[in-house]
Amino acid sequence: MIYHLDQTSTAGHWFHPVEPDPDARIRLFLFPHAGSGAIIYCDWDSLLPPDIAPQAVTLPGRHNRREEAAYDDWEPLLDALHEAFQAEADDRPYAFFGHCMGAQLAYQLTQRLRAEGERGPLLLGTSGWAPQGFFQPTAEQSQMPESEMVEWIKKLGSFPAEIYDNPAMLALVVPALRADLAVCAQYVDDGATVDCPIVSYGGREDPLMERADAMDSWCDRTPRYLGNREFPGGHFYIDAHALAVTTDFAAHLHRIETLADR
Repeated sequence: MIYHLDQTSTAGHWFHPVEPDPDARIRLFLFPHAGSGAIIYCDWDSLLPPDIAPQAVTLPGRHNRREEAAYDDWEPLLDALHEAFQAEADDRPYAFFGHCMGAQLAYQLTQRLRAEGERGPLLLGTSGWAPQGFFQPTAEQSQMPESEMVEWIKKLGSFPAEIYDNPAMLALVVPALRADLAVCAQYVDDGATVDCPIVSYGGREDPLMERADAMDSWCDRTPRYLGNREFPGGHFYIDAHALAVTTDFAAHLHRIETLADR
C-alpha cells in the first residue's frame, strides 16, 4: 500500500469524505492512530452496511492538512475537535470508533459532549487502547532521534514498509507522529464515565498492552460494556481483521439503534 495524499481529507477539512452519504441512517466518525489520518480507514466504506456512513478524522499537520500546524497539547486539540464535530453533526444518530490515540480522542470527546449536555454517540468503539494497562509515551519519547523513532514504528508496523526508506514520506510522517506522542504523553486518566455503551477490540500480541486485563478497565467507564473481541496479531491487528471488526461493530450499532427507536 502506498500513501496517496489526494485520497485523504480535503485541505482544511477535519472529516473525509467531506459530504457523508445523505441516504445513510447512521453516521460513524472514525479516529485514527497517532501520526496518521483518514487514510487508515479508506476501506471501511466498502466493509460497512450501506445504512452506516463513515467519516474519518484527519488532524492538522498530516496528509492534505500538512501545511497546518499539528497540535501538540491535549486540551487545545480536544477543543478544536469538539468545535469541528459540532459544526459537522446533523440530526442523525451517530457512533464513534477509534484506534490507539484515536480511541483516546473518541473517549474524551464523548466525555466532553456529555459535560456540555450535548447529544452523545449511540456507541463508542475502542481499539488498541484502554484507560489503564496500556503504554503511555513520555514527553521525552516524543522527542527521540528520528532513527530511534523509525525503528520503533517499524516494530509496531505503524506504516507501510515503503515509508521507512523514503525520506520525503518520513518528513511528512515523523513531525505529525511527534506531535501526537506529545499529546498522548499529557493524557491523565481521571476515571471519567460516558453514557453510551462501549465495545472494545484488541490484538492478542499487542506490545503496547502492558497488562493482560487492560481491556477490563472499560467495565466501570460505561453503564453497558459490551465486551472485548481479541484477534491474532499485534498493535495493528486491525489491518488484517477490518472485516471482522466492522461486521461486529455494525451489528452492535444496529441493535442499539433499534432499541433507541422503540
